[in-house]
Amino acid sequence: MEKYDYLVVGSGLFGAVFAHLATKAGKKCLVIDKRPQLGGNIYCEKQHDICVHKYGAHIFHTSNKEVWDFVNALVPFNRYTNAPVAVYEGKMYNLPFNMNTFYQMWGCKTPAEAEAKIAEQKQQVVEEMRAQGVDAPRNLEEQALCLVGRDIYEKLIKGYTEKQWGRPCTELPAFIIKRLPVRMIFDNNYFNDSYQGIPIGGYNKLTEALLAGIECKVNEDFFAQREYWESLAEKVVFTGQIDEYYNFCYGKLQYRTVRFEEEVHETPNLQGCAVINYTERSVPYTRVIEHKHFESFGADVYANPRTVISKEFSTEWTEGSEPFYPVNDATNTELADRYRALAAKESKVIFGGRLAEYKYYDMAPVIEQVFNHPEVKSWQ
Repeated sequence: MEKYDYLVVGSGLFGAVFAHLATKAGKKCLVIDKRPQLGGNIYCEKQHDICVHKYGAHIFHTSNKEVWDFVNALVPFNRYTNAPVAVYEGKMYNLPFNMNTFYQMWGCKTPAEAEAKIAEQKQQVVEEMRAQGVDAPRNLEEQALCLVGRDIYEKLIKGYTEKQWGRPCTELPAFIIKRLPVRMIFDNNYFNDSYQGIPIGGYNKLTEALLAGIECKVNEDFFAQREYWESLAEKVVFTGQIDEYYNFCYGKLQYRTVRFEEEVHETPNLQGCAVINYTERSVPYTRVIEHKHFESFGADVYANPRTVISKEFSTEWTEGSEPFYPVNDATNTELADRYRALAAKESKVIFGGRLAEYKYYDMAPVIEQVFNHPEVKSWQ
């Protein structure tokens, strides 16, 4: 007999927010997760009194006040501002591309100087393409060159992107880089959003608040006892891989995954910021995260004599590894569309989140997606 209104498969943000709102609406939920802990990819682990983002850096940012108020009502957020740095051949550049970057790259001191330099390099690219009979960018490399010119592309985009996707930029579709942020001001704030920060005490605090009072089970694989789990609830909220839900009937979707190498250092401040990108192709990792900088600022950084870093290595997804990023090429897009067509016919299954939709989401848009879901709207 059905005991629950909803079985929520996966305790990441989509599943946790859905279960939270459903419970507030008087629905009964059971949340299961195959991992040994709750929280999906926002899970943090305390090491040396530092919250380590176990599945990659997560920085909450949004311009949606409803979303910001929602999460802050559950747990207060700090004032962390994302201001990453890129390293190329030992030289450091501020990100995103702004006047600090252009001064470091070319010595430009005014917006007019930087604009002229970028325009000159873009024009050279356009002329080279026209000489080859090419009117529009055919791949990511040509798209990026047309947007920012050769210097920025070669030093800050090419190597990082090829490591991230595991293939040359000339083999990646142009639409992956539709635009690149170029700011003619001295501003290292990576995001344009009105609000950004990290939950005080780490993301586990947010997960705990979302799932407070809700029955949750970890180390439970939905597919190991699928009929049993489905029998427990009127509807299923599925946040796992959509192709796996349909037993890979059309074939397997491809993903990129990330491997993390953690290191503890006997120093209070190793790199001076939370995120440093390594943009050379010859450096095997894409970036290094120093986790304490997400929650410690100024003199507080030196209160803890140790620090923890994570080196991130982007690799092809294989069975048993964590699927992180959809591969946005024509083949996978067509295959995902076929699975989405099956999902659209389901009346008792709700698909949500990056794996169930085969679409990359930041955290705030996932919450917006739950807020705007017809099932959630029906309770109001």
